Amino acid sequence: MIFVKSPSQIEKMRKAGDIIKGLWDLFEKEVKPGVTTKHLDKLAYNYITSHNAKPSFLGYGGFPGTICASINEQVVHGFPGDVKLKEGDIIGVDVGCILDGWHSDSARTYLIGDCSDEVKDLVKTTRESFFKGVEQFKAGNRLGDISHAIQEHCESRGYGVVREMVGHGIGRQLHEEPNVPNYGRAGHGPLLQPGMVLAIEPMVNLGTYEVIIDGWKCVTKDGKPSAHYENTVALTEKGAEILTL
Repeated sequence: MIFVKSPSQIEKMRKAGDIIKGLWDLFEKEVKPGVTTKHLDKLAYNYITSHNAKPSFLGYGGFPGTICASINEQVVHGFPGDVKLKEGDIIGVDVGCILDGWHSDSARTYLIGDCSDEVKDLVKTTRESFFKGVEQFKAGNRLGDISHAIQEHCESRGYGVVREMVGHGIGRQLHEEPNVPNYGRAGHGPLLQPGMVLAIEPMVNLGTYEVIIDGWKCVTKDGKPSAHYENTVALTEKGAEILTL
């Protein structure tokens, strides 16, 4: 069942999104060579809780951190720990919070120091594909229109779009219906209508779209880097509104 939110409920989600916006501002200064992912996790926990919210991920299904910290070939769900970021790495940081019973969810991929041009292009294209998807998030379209726009933008540039991991609805629960694949057929899937709130999150690989999953671990099959970009997006009467950007 897809839960359609009222304007007042979307306003509550907007406030949860504002906290994540502030966290991204903080991370822009903190994500750099030599920093451990455990340090970033602690920053995120302290920031979220200082705003009277709770981390959405901490303890979710047994997950041990406030953030998912996924470096290089790790697609998603990387555990924060003692590993230090080094020059040339990329790191996908995924984080969410719950405020007054309502969730927000968002992810960014950061370039650590001087990265190769092909990695820079991967991160740039992944971000662009998110906005291509949002352009299709409008009343009267189908969910497949979002999925197809993301897939077309990435695959036309030679990248692999992950199949096993997808976006999702979001609201009182971190993960709600519908699933939001980053691949699919235009004109298919559930009808989009005002009140729907989605976490749209392209996960895109430099090489093959295939991944290896072992418990929480999800890495590219060929060992090449993967990028991730996500925001919580509400469809209002005025159109799509990105709540975490």
